[in-house]
Amino acid sequence: MPEYLAPGVFVEETSFRAKSIEGVSTTTTGFVGPARYGPVDLEPDLITSVVEFERVYGNRRQLDFKKAGTLHNYTWHAVRAFFEEGGKRLYVGRLFRQLDDTTYSGIDATIDITTGSVQSAYNDGHARALLEPAATNKKKTLLLTARYPGSAGNLRVRFSLRLGQNVLSFEGSTPKVGALLEKDVVLLRDTQSPLASPVGAGEFYLATWSEDVQDWVFTGGPGSPIALSSLTKDEGYELRVLTLAVTVIPTDEPAASQVWDGLALDPTHARNGSADSLTDRFLLDATQPAKNRDVPVIIDTQQLKTGLEVLQAFLDASLASPVMSPALELALDNPDSPESQRSLEVLLKGGVDGERPQGDDYLGRQIPNTTRKTGLVQFEDLEDISIVAAPGSTFGYENGYGTHAATVLNALISHCQRMKYRIAVLDSGNGQTLGQVRAQRAKIDSSYGALYYPWVKVLDPVTRQPIFLPPSGFVAGIYARNDVNRAVYKAPANEVVNLALGFESNLSKSQQEVLNPEGINAFRYFEGRGYRLWGARTVSSDPEWKYVNLRRYFAYLERSIDKGTQWAVFEPNGDQLWASVRRTIEDFLLNEWQTGALLGDKPDKAYFVKCDRSTMTQNDLDNGRLVCLIGVAPLRPAEFVIFRIGQWTGDRK
Repeated sequence: MPEYLAPGVFVEETSFRAKSIEGVSTTTTGFVGPARYGPVDLEPDLITSVVEFERVYGNRRQLDFKKAGTLHNYTWHAVRAFFEEGGKRLYVGRLFRQLDDTTYSGIDATIDITTGSVQSAYNDGHARALLEPAATNKKKTLLLTARYPGSAGNLRVRFSLRLGQNVLSFEGSTPKVGALLEKDVVLLRDTQSPLASPVGAGEFYLATWSEDVQDWVFTGGPGSPIALSSLTKDEGYELRVLTLAVTVIPTDEPAASQVWDGLALDPTHARNGSADSLTDRFLLDATQPAKNRDVPVIIDTQQLKTGLEVLQAFLDASLASPVMSPALELALDNPDSPESQRSLEVLLKGGVDGERPQGDDYLGRQIPNTTRKTGLVQFEDLEDISIVAAPGSTFGYENGYGTHAATVLNALISHCQRMKYRIAVLDSGNGQTLGQVRAQRAKIDSSYGALYYPWVKVLDPVTRQPIFLPPSGFVAGIYARNDVNRAVYKAPANEVVNLALGFESNLSKSQQEVLNPEGINAFRYFEGRGYRLWGARTVSSDPEWKYVNLRRYFAYLERSIDKGTQWAVFEPNGDQLWASVRRTIEDFLLNEWQTGALLGDKPDKAYFVKCDRSTMTQNDLDNGRLVCLIGVAPLRPAEFVIFRIGQWTGDRK
């Protein structure tokens, strides 16, 4: 209550309405699986299109695992299917399993970042390159590393040194500079005598601000230090800032190149972050690896402490390059030289897709002493996910990968049971017979999972040939489409599979009569009605949770009530609070009944809410517990539509 200490008129705002509950989203999906590129242990970004996925996680090309061989990029195909079938929001947890063989040779000559010793073996999957591989002192050149492991990290990187406009001007006889920052590398040049310049003209310097003399001082070149105030107007000086432009060009998709311009050369420059956050590492305008993760290359300056030393590394590389003509140093003397003469290209090599992820990779873990997580553990911090799947994890279920695939299925179910408000879309194995998929189903029992069979036939945009894909990507998209077009309480079945050209096996009605009672949801073809998802059961033996829409609708109700009643925590636990909680939940359930989500012709037949002394003991009150009992009458799908027809005569009443 406010305090009234002096006489006066006081106007206060109050509320006469009960708190409201807003329904949560049920369409956000999380996929976990391998990809050609992208972060492995960072919190996933929200993906809203295939284009966004490719920008972060690489393109659709196949994955080349060292032991498992070449496999389809099932994660990309699942993402495509998800958005084509109606999905809107997606998180992707990328998996990468390092090569087991430590003798794999990534590139011919690489460097240990800390010691500078030459190495020739990497098993972490990152592509690497040296700016000047033939350098005598390996620590005096730049080491380039693809930010993330994967074959899509094999990139061409073009460095272009660019001179800006003249930033030197004079007010009377007093020199002034604009757009100059601490640690900028600058070209100081005498335009009046280019052939016989005095000391300090046509040379590169490092610009620093001197607090002692309150003046810019240029160091590192001939005649340094040179103070700005010592420059005179009649000598014809000009001052240009040298910056770096980096163009990253994927070797298998040149059109998808990216450019970062205006980068400072000095590793400790303000634009490049603090040296204290990442010592001696130049991260292309990134202060930490977790930020600007779209930047695909890390450029390590190693022992190069200043921008002038970094510039010298480029000059040395240009002299060693057989294609640089004229030399880079000569081109930089002329601000009007074409950019091709001021550019160097480096090819990163050695990026690989590693080994095929196994069961423990899908389970994931938290990396010790960090906040980074992998696998399904990444999704534990993302509250808005309602659907999870691991596309492609069951490929080879009957051909040696069954143990890992079964581990993945159990991990998905355990994850959903632990997170409470999620459901796992489970894939059958490829090429399975009815007996094999029934055996797979017999090993799992949970209302938090739904199993789908068989695999879906589509046209592969990579090989231009028909291929079979796991159902989960299609099903997750159908879930989202069903929720948007109808509602989460409607069973996600009898829905067209938009991308389907067929299925791995064409099931008949009698075959589905074997699968459906066991909770195996089938894809069927119906002449004149196309390819459809024809099942909506969970893999639970409990008849109360037989249907997918029931599990998903209760997850929707539970999470909505959970989020919408957080205001009640620490409120005085008495009649007034109980009444407020009842009204809040009753208003929410009334709206659900009015939209047709609950059974019953009257609200009191569709639901009840109790929150009073009948639901709480004195022990509950003494221990700070508010207990509210809620009952709802959900709708179940009309799985079997029966019409009973008999003969009738015209004179019968």
